[in-house]
Formats: sequence, C-alpha cells, structure tokens
Amino acid sequence: MDLSLSPEIHASGAPLAERVRPRTLDDFVGQEHLLGPGKPLRVLLENDQLPSMILWGPPGTGKTTLARIAAGRTEAEFFQLNAVSSGVKDVREVIEKASANRDRRGRRTVLFIDEIHRFNKAQQDALLHSVEDGIVTLIGATTENPSFEVISPLLSRCRVYVLQSLSGEHLDAIIDRALRSDPLLATRRISVSDRESLILLAGGDARMLLNGLETAIALAPESAGGEIRVGQKEYEEAFQRKYVRYDKGGEEHYNTISAFIKSMRGSDPDAAVYWLARMLDAGEDPTFIARRMVILASEDVGNAVPNALTLATAGFTAVSYVGMPEARIILSQVAVFLASCPKSNASYTAIEEAMGDVRAKPQEPVPLHLRNAPTGLMKDLGYGASYKYAHGFRQNFVEQQYLPDGLAGKTYYRPTENGEEKNIRARLNSWWKKKPR
Repeated sequence: MDLSLSPEIHASGAPLAERVRPRTLDDFVGQEHLLGPGKPLRVLLENDQLPSMILWGPPGTGKTTLARIAAGRTEAEFFQLNAVSSGVKDVREVIEKASANRDRRGRRTVLFIDEIHRFNKAQQDALLHSVEDGIVTLIGATTENPSFEVISPLLSRCRVYVLQSLSGEHLDAIIDRALRSDPLLATRRISVSDRESLILLAGGDARMLLNGLETAIALAPESAGGEIRVGQKEYEEAFQRKYVRYDKGGEEHYNTISAFIKSMRGSDPDAAVYWLARMLDAGEDPTFIARRMVILASEDVGNAVPNALTLATAGFTAVSYVGMPEARIILSQVAVFLASCPKSNASYTAIEEAMGDVRAKPQEPVPLHLRNAPTGLMKDLGYGASYKYAHGFRQNFVEQQYLPDGLAGKTYYRPTENGEEKNIRARLNSWWKKKPR
C-alpha cells in the first residue's frame, strides 16, 4: 500500500516509466479533452475541487499518474490500493485514517484504487458510505467499462472520465521527454530511430513504450565514440516479438475490429477467423472481442437465430473464465457460428425507430385500460377498465391497443423472412391482421 505521493525517483533500480513519471499537469502528455485549457478536469483541479471519479481508459494512458497529480494539487494525503492484492480490511484501514485526517487535521484523503473493476461487490460496498460523506475522495482506475464492472450505487457517486489512447505524436513527445529529463539517460548520447516501430510495438501504452525503450537501450552496443543507436532490431529483441502494424488504441485497432464485425455481418466465417487471428496475435483483449460479438448477436442476427445471443453471452463468460491462449478456441467457435447464421437487424431498427419517436413526439399518457388500479380511487378513475386478459382468449391472444393514442397502429418490429423470424412474422401477421408486418 502506497501511503503517500512518491518522491522524485532517480535510483537506477526504478524503471524508466517511474523515473520520468510526470509530477505536474504541465508535464502530463495527452488527454487534452480533459486537461487542456478550460477543459473540465483541469478546471476542477485548478479550483481545488477534486471530486470522486472513475478514470476509464486503456493501459498506459496516465490513469495512475493523473490520480497522483490530482492528489498533489489538493495537498491531500494519498493512499493507493491495488484491487488484485487488497481486500475489505485494507479499504477499512484507509477509511479509518481518512476519518482521522478530516476530524483531527482538517486534511483531505485521496484513495486511489488501481484496477477497481477487480473489486467484488462487498469490497465496493465498503466504500459507499465514506465516498458519499466525503471522508475519502475516491479515484478508481479501470480498463473495463465501469457500467459493467462498478456497482451502480458507487458509480452514481463518482464522475466518469474517459481517457483516450495516446496518439503517435503523444508517444513521440514522451520519448523525447524521457531522453531529455531522465537523469540516467540525459547524460548519454542516445540516438532513437525507427520510432514508428517502437510506438506501435508498445500498443499505445506509454509505460510499455518507456520500459521497452529502456530495455532496447540496454541491449544496444555503444560505439567507440560513446553513442548508443537503437532501432527496430533492438525493439524486437526488447519486446520479444516482431513489429506488427496494429495499435490497440489507434486507427488500425478500429480498422481491424470493423473488418471482423463486417465479415460476420456479411456471413463470411473465413474472413471473420482471419481478422480474429490478426487481433489476437497483436495482443488484443479477448474480452473486448467477445463483448463485440455479444452486440453483433443481437444487432445483426437477432431473432433470425434467437439462441445466437445465448451462445455469444456464454462465449463472453467462458473467455473471462478461461483466458488466453485457450480463449482463442471459444472466440473462434462463436465467430464462425455468428458468421454462418441467417441475419436480421429488425430488433435493432425497431428500437432505433421507437427511440426516435420517444424523443421527437410528445410523451403521451399510458392508456387507462393498461394502468394498474391498486386503490379504489384509481378504479373509480377508470384505471384498468376494459383491459382484456390475454390468457383468457384463444391462443392466449386478444387484439387491443397497447400503444398511446397518438401512435395507435404504429409498427416498429418488422421481422424478416430469414431463419426463425419467418415463423415469428407469420405468427404476428396471423394475430395482428390490422397491422401486417
């Protein structure tokens, strides 16, 4: 447990990423949408108004660094826990010290929890009261969508700030800063070529970039004139893999996942498996791939094969349980199944059209016959009157109005003739003769 802001670290035992970690907002590289002049997080920090927050973004984008800078600007005592190695006991110890800080010293306490998505419900519950009362200011860092991984009561007490992957320009600037400011490198003559290879091998992760650079420098021979030249050969030796044109946070990342999704949508299992292999070989997070397939199972397959969503969800769970390298088999099974399914986006277009009407049209009242009538007054007002109970009719169906008056007869869901939806379409048409699909 790190109980305070780290001092300047110049010892040779500390990795380069730690030695050159920014200590001020002016030294911080990237995240201009949050920290640029007049941007929300910078304004809050400059006005000494540090809220509890969740920092969500890919690895190496500055979540830990930003938490430390934020705590330093408010002169708060800083505690750091790692969700992998900490438990409820550790959380409560910090809360006790935070209470003493506030009550006896009038000092703020910042609790930074790295990988907060790995905290279970009980661990997250232990934070609720102290966060709500302001005993601690919580800064959680996560690479996973907090909507899925952080319990709703805690999430509602925090602001969520999304950190973006660092661009090539950002990472290039970080290399220059490291060579210039690190006390162990600044005194040496170091030439760094083939920077694009180094940047892409790092996958948008500044920590990986710097530590890989440091290893590459250690592997490079020093010339008779005292110069150290590092390039692609040293980078590949340092990272123990060849240059792959795939940046997990950059354009190639989005291009490849797009090709993967469109191959499944286009019913080409061979192309889907190829793009899947490209992503896995480049180190893509398998749960990210699995999550995208869950979305596709509903958006593009839908009720043409209703159990596609079940299989995709089971695949996501299995990938989370198993991990790599075996997860590649599960991902392949789900991908080829979804690519081979008949397709329908009728559910997707239905909700999009309905959402459009909800936003564009007046919010009409629920028809009286659809309302519950738990009290006598409500019954007297006509709540529930004339409602027809479907199970009291043949085939458990009775035709009555369920939409508001202004939308009566509107059709949103239009099943296709593909797969199981052909049967769904015929069944709905046989029931709702007045509004054929």
